[in-house]
Amino acid sequence: MTKKLTSADFHNPAILLSGSVDYEMYKDFRRQLDAAEGPLVVIELSTLGGDPEVARMMGEDIRYASEHSSDRRFVFLGKAAIYSAGTTFMSFFIKQNRYLTRGTRLMIHERKLSKKLTLEGPLTTLIATVKATLHEIEASIAIQNEGFESLIVGSKVAMAEVLERAPSNWYIEAEEAKALGLIEAVL
Repeated sequence: MTKKLTSADFHNPAILLSGSVDYEMYKDFRRQLDAAEGPLVVIELSTLGGDPEVARMMGEDIRYASEHSSDRRFVFLGKAAIYSAGTTFMSFFIKQNRYLTRGTRLMIHERKLSKKLTLEGPLTTLIATVKATLHEIEASIAIQNEGFESLIVGSKVAMAEVLERAPSNWYIEAEEAKALGLIEAVL
């Protein structure tokens, strides 16, 4: 059983991140992760979102570090706003290692795609272009849903509810996230 942490455990986070989840944040995250010491590594984040693939890269780094450093505990602390890509990153932490500060809001939404599909040329060659776009959409949905599944493991939230609410941006206040079983505690 993982020990429930108190606010004192979050006094001096090893990793502090804020702003857009992008490649600059990733570089800063890696620098701080590589320098982090001690058995408890707190990653504090506040974000209005960003690139979901960067969030997945950061999450994979946490998963890898957790699996290869069994004597260390990597804990997520969300502050103020954890939107979109921030929620994707949080989903890589097991529920017992997810904490939010009072009043923090999570936002869950579907991935978005903005793309113009231009069809020009012989009709038989256009099929490959249309299929490639369809495959891109299908793969993105699969990746999105894997993240949703990771987020709700061990919670009271069913995948059907996420899929119903995500298209219209589902905002969840910290206490509600706790009641739903998405996080361990509110500080």
